[in-house]
Amino acid sequence: IVAAKAGVLAGDYIAKIDGEEVRGLTLNDAVEKMRGPVNTPIKLTILRQGADKPIELTVVRDIIKVKAVKFRVENDVGYMKITSFTEKTYDDLENAIENIKKQVPNDKLKGYVLDLRLNPGGLLDQAVSVSDAFLKRGEIVSTRGRDPKDVTRFDAKPKQNDDIGGKPLIVLVNGGSASASEIVAGALQDLRRATVVGTQSFGKGSVQTIIPLGENGALRLTTALYYTPSGKSIQGKGITPDIKVDQPLPADLQGRDLTRGESDLKGHIKGADESSTGSGSAAYVPPEPKDDLQLIYAEQLLRGQKTDPAFPPNPDKAVLNQ
Repeated sequence: IVAAKAGVLAGDYIAKIDGEEVRGLTLNDAVEKMRGPVNTPIKLTILRQGADKPIELTVVRDIIKVKAVKFRVENDVGYMKITSFTEKTYDDLENAIENIKKQVPNDKLKGYVLDLRLNPGGLLDQAVSVSDAFLKRGEIVSTRGRDPKDVTRFDAKPKQNDDIGGKPLIVLVNGGSASASEIVAGALQDLRRATVVGTQSFGKGSVQTIIPLGENGALRLTTALYYTPSGKSIQGKGITPDIKVDQPLPADLQGRDLTRGESDLKGHIKGADESSTGSGSAAYVPPEPKDDLQLIYAEQLLRGQKTDPAFPPNPDKAVLNQ
């Protein structure tokens, strides 16, 4: 957060900390060098793809409080941004929903935006709980191993109403939305609970299991793949938005490749639904909401200022794996 304010971007490489080369340092050593008293400056030398020379930035240290969910009210729309799927995500989401309901009377509230852009994922159980918050029933995700019998399904708890009282919901995704983010977007899209707006998501649809190796550490082994309720594999494909809305890059980032995607990674597992198009798209969100075309489009849909056949979706036409 502090680094982003100073101009550091996702994908940047730190070459020097206060003029000292980081090459040869362990990750812990580098982190230790960057830590220090609040309000003290630190100079970072950054290598950025597309930049012809190193970039020097000064970052002022601060206390970083990592909130899993940020929220605000945009007049008659509730906006919730999930930054990652940690142990706190579901509780933070419930808190956000309650706060939005208190700020806007039910008859005035047009709906909610769930922002999963630049969210790299996290815990599977939290992705299931977050999806469940917006669903009354249905399968959320399944994991399938090499053996056809090795299938685990995760379902929403049947209930009379979801946590936002059935209000319209739009999910935002981009090339920085991966793994748990794609599980949530895929479930709400397939079950026709939400309309997905933005650009193609990252396409990380694999499940890793940590196998302890005694005193020798542990082995992180890929053991299964994720599938959405309709039976589509996320791996190397990602979630295709119902409504594609591109976010142009600002002048200072023009010409730089901010595209992120699993299908570009060397040695990635080829997904069952992966095509030559691949997965992923630009992983960029403007810092100012007034420049955020994807968010603006979502709010216009909720307010009826824009129309599209994909909104609102019809839950009776849910796409399920038969």
